Amino acid sequence: MKEKVTAVFDIGKTNKKFFLFDKDFQEVYREYTRFDTTEDEDGYPTEDLEKLKKWLKKVFDSILNAKQYNITSINFSTYGASLVHLDENDEVLTPLYNYTKDIPQDIIDLFNEKYGSKLDFAVTTGSPVSGMLNSGLQLFWLKHTKPEIFKKIKYSLHLPQYVSYIFTGIAVSEYTSIGCHTALWNYAKKDYHDWVYKEEINKILPRIVSAETSINMNYNGKRIKLGVGIHDSSAALLPYIRSVKKKFILVSTGTWSIAMNPFSKGGLKDSDIKKKCINYMRINGKTVKASRLFLGNEYKEQIKRLSNHFQVPLDYHKTIRFDHDIYFTIVKNFEHMYKWVCISDEKMAKSTKIPYTTFEYAYHQLMVELVLMQVESIKTVSGKEKIKKLYIDGGFSDNEVFIQLMSHYLRNMTLSTTNSSLGSALGAALCISDTKLNAKFLRKNYTLKKHLPFIIQ
Repeated sequence: MKEKVTAVFDIGKTNKKFFLFDKDFQEVYREYTRFDTTEDEDGYPTEDLEKLKKWLKKVFDSILNAKQYNITSINFSTYGASLVHLDENDEVLTPLYNYTKDIPQDIIDLFNEKYGSKLDFAVTTGSPVSGMLNSGLQLFWLKHTKPEIFKKIKYSLHLPQYVSYIFTGIAVSEYTSIGCHTALWNYAKKDYHDWVYKEEINKILPRIVSAETSINMNYNGKRIKLGVGIHDSSAALLPYIRSVKKKFILVSTGTWSIAMNPFSKGGLKDSDIKKKCINYMRINGKTVKASRLFLGNEYKEQIKRLSNHFQVPLDYHKTIRFDHDIYFTIVKNFEHMYKWVCISDEKMAKSTKIPYTTFEYAYHQLMVELVLMQVESIKTVSGKEKIKKLYIDGGFSDNEVFIQLMSHYLRNMTLSTTNSSLGSALGAALCISDTKLNAKFLRKNYTLKKHLPFIIQ
């Protein structure tokens, strides 16, 4: 008998992953790949959609023919803030524009002129105007700078839904992708913002469905349930929502570190926007108050500089363990010493200075400064709610210095880490499952660990 499994494609900007999960959501197979980026018409690096499509089909076709597995369902999680534009013949019209690409200032100015003050708009949409990171503004940019292409668009699909579309041929939109700082949604009205209708962009956005929607299809002679895709940060949140009974904050760490409060009430306030808060959406359209930090990317850039400065191997930082003595020396007369490369913070140093003679001291200083920003981010999304549980998953959950400092600075919270290299993939699998979860799920599937603050002597 072949083992019944759920398949998930988990598409990150760097790693493209494929997983199989058994009936208990235990991983039974994984496959990773990476692609070189291609370039858009301006020479800006971007995802190679053709390579991605070929890999998706190749992997899926090969696993369908595997003798040991019987795929009963498949879903897709991908990064957000990215749109694929299709014409009448299902041909892709443009490159998958990179969300780090700039939109010309005159287009931003035109948008602000037409649709009101930045702050009001950000409060309403839960999305400060941020160029391509607002995929809605990408559509505005296309309409006003490439009208001949815009006129050809039949559907604009968020990336998770495009990956699903490759297999189903059915075009939909869904809440978690719309809620990914797109500037498309009015959180008070629970509908697209007025500007979307005024610009007639709604005409190329397919009907909205829940991320729990699935489509039963006959694929190469096999009956399979296919999901419509889900934004990866929302997918990572789902296992916690379904298995944890008390209110919690989840910090999902990686290139971006995203602190999420799925229990926030009411919309964002002016003060939240000024603190760089945004809204995400849960699979049912409910609001998630979130705060983003480009923490992983900043960490990577600073490690390159430190490794070069101290002439140590680039992966030397992985060997560093938390040292109480170093920490207390640093905080005794604490001052900020790092100027960030990718993060704007009023407390950062005007220029980086490294007075230390060892990598260990400089590294602890770096981590204290990064953690202090992360702590502020968590406090912002918590608001006045006294939330006691904090979960950290992703890359930084394995960083001992980061976790020790977090547990110290947030002593009023119970901090647990989870091994969620599977986080968004597992969430995508759960999304199209009817399985009920309990509190044991995280311990069993996520290697849940509780961390106590260190003792101050």
